[in-house]
Amino acid sequence: MPHDGTALPPELAARMTDAARRVPDTDWHVSRLYAFARELGASTLVPIHSRYVVDLNRAPDGAVLYPGKHETGLCPTVTFAGEAVYRNGEAPMRDEIASRVARYWRPYHDALRAELDRLVAAHGHAVLWEAHTIRGEVPLFFDGALPDLNLGTADGASCRPALQGSLARTLAHQRDYTHVVNGRFKGGYITRQYADAARRIDAVQLELAQRTYMDEKSFAYDEVRAAKLGPVLRALLETALRH
Repeated sequence: MPHDGTALPPELAARMTDAARRVPDTDWHVSRLYAFARELGASTLVPIHSRYVVDLNRAPDGAVLYPGKHETGLCPTVTFAGEAVYRNGEAPMRDEIASRVARYWRPYHDALRAELDRLVAAHGHAVLWEAHTIRGEVPLFFDGALPDLNLGTADGASCRPALQGSLARTLAHQRDYTHVVNGRFKGGYITRQYADAARRIDAVQLELAQRTYMDEKSFAYDEVRAAKLGPVLRALLETALRH
């Protein structure tokens, strides 16, 4: 759950705009939404710090994920609403970005790699489920409204066809939410980097439109919406477990 963190080190927060200090581009409440996963035996990895410190779902060299599409970068300087993250002259330079990668990015990825290694050693295979959420309308990234449930497998490159097919059928069997497979969000750095067919590691990203479980304006969790969505998420993870 690489974008669930909200903490800002005080020395960085002091350099940021009022809008950015609200960390509006957080994948709000995603660990709460997926709390049931532990009942299924899943390991979970959740960061402390905001993506504004460093984006854990970007390559450490800042390589582009979606060529030709707008992206906010390894250490974002613009919010999803197009507002500045930093006050004038306060944006991080190359040396600071490298320092943040070493201090915040690297430990998260070391932990992720170690857990995948542990699971493969114990079970012979693993499914990495990358849990994301985003506002349903973000003109900076896409036109109109995003489907409710956006499954990404890097166009089929990050998981076995059988698993993708089963997940797609699970989505098709529910009637409450719109969905798409490998639409605007196909899977980010983590999905692409850690999928490993030779080691039987499948990687899948699910990007949820936040309207499905929360109020997008106040960032408040909506118990009623979340309770309705929960069985669909559980069905998807149970499908993954059967593979």
